[in-house]
Amino acid sequence: MSRSVLVTGGNRGIGLAIARAFAEAGDAVTITHRSGEPPEGLSGVLCDVTDAASVEAAFEKVEAEQGPVEVLVANAGITRDTLMLRMSEDDFTDVVDTNLSGAFRVAKRASKGMLRARKGRIVFISSVVGLLGSAGQVNYAASKAGMVGMARSIARELGSRSITANVVAPGFVESDMTASLSEDRKDEILKGIPLGRYASAEEVARVVRWLASDEAAYITGAVVPVDGGLGMGH
Repeated sequence: MSRSVLVTGGNRGIGLAIARAFAEAGDAVTITHRSGEPPEGLSGVLCDVTDAASVEAAFEKVEAEQGPVEVLVANAGITRDTLMLRMSEDDFTDVVDTNLSGAFRVAKRASKGMLRARKGRIVFISSVVGLLGSAGQVNYAASKAGMVGMARSIARELGSRSITANVVAPGFVESDMTASLSEDRKDEILKGIPLGRYASAEEVARVVRWLASDEAAYITGAVVPVDGGLGMGH
C-alpha cells in the first residue's frame, strides 16, 4: 500500500537515490530542496531545515497533497570542512544547525502525525565519520554523531506507538565529490575499506527503504553501517 514519504535534501546524491527507491516501490514521495526545481519525476517542496516556519510550511504542503508523513528520511546536510584551529564559530554552528538541529525539526514535526496514526518510520542519514572521526570535519562529525543519541532517544519515547527511529551511516559513496579526488587520495581511502570499493548511492537507498519496511518493524534505535567495513568496531 502506498505511503506518504518525505526525504529532506532529496534533490541529489544519496537523498535522490533514496527518494527514487521509495517511488519505485509505489510510495508517494516528496523531496525537500532549498532552490531550483525538483528532479524529474519527483514532487518537491522548498524548505530550509534551519527555519522552523519553513519546515512547518513544507509539511503542511506535503500533508495536503499526499497525506500525513508516514516515512521520514532526514538526509539534508552541508559540510564546511577545515581543521579545528581554522574553523570559525559560524563554520561549526551552521553545520550543526543544518545537519543535526534540522533533523530534529523535521522529526519533531513528522512525529505529530505518526503519533495520531500510531505508526511511523524515521530514518536519519548519518555518516561513518560520525563514529570514526575525520580530521578537518569536527563540525560534520559532531552533527552526524549527534544523530545517534537523538534517534535512540526518539526510539525510547515513541516506540510504544509503533514508531521506529533508526540511523544509516554510509561510508564513501560514488559521487561528484569522490570523483574529483586525486588518485593518491582514492588509493589511500580504498586501502581502509575491506571491500575495496566505494558504495553506490543506490546501495544506501536500499538499506533505508528496508528499514522503513514491514520486514524491519522490530528494529529501532539501530545504527546500520553501509561503509564496506570501513568503520566496523565503532
